[in-house]
Amino acid sequence: MHTVAFLALDDVIPSDLAMPLDVFSRTRLPGERQAYRVRVCAAEPEVDARAFSLRAHHDLSGLVDADTIVVPGTHDPSAPVPEKTLAALRDAAAAGTRIASICVGTFVLAQAGLLDGLRATTHWFATDHLAAAFPDIDVDPDVLYVDNGQILTSAGAAAGMDLSLHMVRRDYGSAVAADAARLSVMPLEREGGQAQFIVNQPPAMPRGRALEPLLRWLDENAARDLTLDDIAGHAGLSSRTLLRRFREQTGTTPLQWLHRARVRQAQHLLETTEHPVERIATQVGFGSPTAFRDRFKRVAGVSPQAYRRAFGSTAR
Repeated sequence: MHTVAFLALDDVIPSDLAMPLDVFSRTRLPGERQAYRVRVCAAEPEVDARAFSLRAHHDLSGLVDADTIVVPGTHDPSAPVPEKTLAALRDAAAAGTRIASICVGTFVLAQAGLLDGLRATTHWFATDHLAAAFPDIDVDPDVLYVDNGQILTSAGAAAGMDLSLHMVRRDYGSAVAADAARLSVMPLEREGGQAQFIVNQPPAMPRGRALEPLLRWLDENAARDLTLDDIAGHAGLSSRTLLRRFREQTGTTPLQWLHRARVRQAQHLLETTEHPVERIATQVGFGSPTAFRDRFKRVAGVSPQAYRRAFGSTAR
């Protein structure tokens, strides 16, 4: 039987531990046979989970013979992990054990050096922090999970369930995974990725930089039919100088910034109104509904209709 060991660190996020543990515990094979043996391991017998404490039945030696190790996140992802715990993870990886992280548990794998040179994700709120702290990791902020074969990472706690079901499907096939998904009352595959949760957050303004007034003007005038020359003219710069300064200070181009501003405004309208998609396309400055749908899906990862179904007021 496949053994899944959950590594509970001090200050563990309870949902990061409980939700994937529930997926593996519920999974059944034909004939109602249990698919996984699950265990919770910790460096110390008692683990602080803030609202409560939990007692692990296994110490770090419980990781040694596991087929899969799952590492939930902690409330402070930047907190140093004890070296004996990191060493246990490195030893497991060297032995070929599959290792997966949930949410900001990615930071634990990063501290162990298991993600160097690999693509990885974490909760969208922490992706910039992860990229800055561990520049050797190729951080993808838009996806629900990343499967590198032996090492896997997921976004937030709910994405940890997506990753868990993905691993079930890898281990036992789609039929078993679909049954586990039904028991968890969730789809086997969700449409879109993490981007649909991110885009509505305005990008950080480069405060104190010369372009800040221009960025605010772009947000306020996103519905207008603006060209690069229009934006450069408002800034009092040549188009070439504007492009150079914009890339230096924002990492993108003026028109890309404008498109994202329009998508953010469209998200708000999809969430709070019942306006037809065609009307919203016009309201936020897209020349046609087709162009709006294409750009929205490219930025948010889902169609406008799918976004409204997930986040619109009528869906609540």
